[in-house]
Amino acid sequence: MKRFLSVVLVLALASTVVFAAGNKKPLIGVSIWSSTDTLGSQCKRILDAAAKALDVNLMYIDQGHVSEKVTASAETLAAAGCDGMIICNSASAEMNAVINTCTKNKMYLAQFFRIIDKTANPNEYKLACQSPYFIGAVHESEVDNGMNLVRILCEKGCRKIALEGWNSGDATFLLRWQGYKKGIEAWNKANPKSKAVLLDPQYGGTTTDTGRATAEAIINANKDIDALIVAGGGGDTLIGALAAIDSMGLKGKIKVMSTDFLADLDQQLASGAMAGESGGHYADPLFAFMLVYNAVKGNYKKPAGSFYEIIFPYLYVASPADYEAYAKYFVDDLPYNASELVAMSKLSEPDLAKKSAALSIQDVMQRRK
Repeated sequence: MKRFLSVVLVLALASTVVFAAGNKKPLIGVSIWSSTDTLGSQCKRILDAAAKALDVNLMYIDQGHVSEKVTASAETLAAAGCDGMIICNSASAEMNAVINTCTKNKMYLAQFFRIIDKTANPNEYKLACQSPYFIGAVHESEVDNGMNLVRILCEKGCRKIALEGWNSGDATFLLRWQGYKKGIEAWNKANPKSKAVLLDPQYGGTTTDTGRATAEAIINANKDIDALIVAGGGGDTLIGALAAIDSMGLKGKIKVMSTDFLADLDQQLASGAMAGESGGHYADPLFAFMLVYNAVKGNYKKPAGSFYEIIFPYLYVASPADYEAYAKYFVDDLPYNASELVAMSKLSEPDLAKKSAALSIQDVMQRRK
């Protein structure tokens, strides 16, 4: 009788364990340069909203775009038992170690704000295609972004444009730089009597202090510049650069453009400190999260010999009026509410890509009617 009861108890416990495992909350890791700076905190805000709506646990690791920390983040998340992770790496070469870690630990992986360059990093790209756990990449058209920022500056009368990047060799920065150069070429071809010049980049890291020091060095070495593009890096680099320009008495005299919206962009535009900015892209990691979530749930299958690619749109503001419309739907509120996030999680991958491409101020306005 005792043996019978013991067997029943073991079977009951086993059933409980199986049931619990089957209903365990997914744990998804987020490897990000910073979850607290201007852009990073916005990313965290929308990811937290999605995790709450879908009953998912998140684990964040801030790695500062330091290569050793980027690759180590995947190991840490795997050791924590994550079912999947999303990552904003720095250089594409880092993805070799990250993909191998995820494959070894059967942890699904998607990039956000990034895609491995097939031409510049063929080995990493091939590994991503072959790994059953590299599910996809979500990124912007950075070349177009760069071209648009230069066009806006040239239309505002700027003819000598300096450039402040964050880390040399960063995959996204290199694409933006291509766009800046193409923008200059396009302008000069169309305006041969009013040509513009783009200076080579100087690198300001990802902190306000390094951003400020780099901007000061650029201006001191090039006193005749009339514009500065601060290429991004999360927002802190730009805050430092704006502080440098202000302290040198050049606010409004040097027109500043950047990628990554500041929290006080409306004030910066109104004061003339900023001439315009591209951004509003903090929902990009949301779509990487959705890729991984659906892979973990078994809804998305890895494409044979490839991976999913989602291109996310930038928003552009060049005046206080532009920003007012953006603020209503992207700052004061999120562009997606809980029910919309749940509905998004049920989309097929092609429909998810369409949902990403459709995001705009007008898109949110239509959904809020």
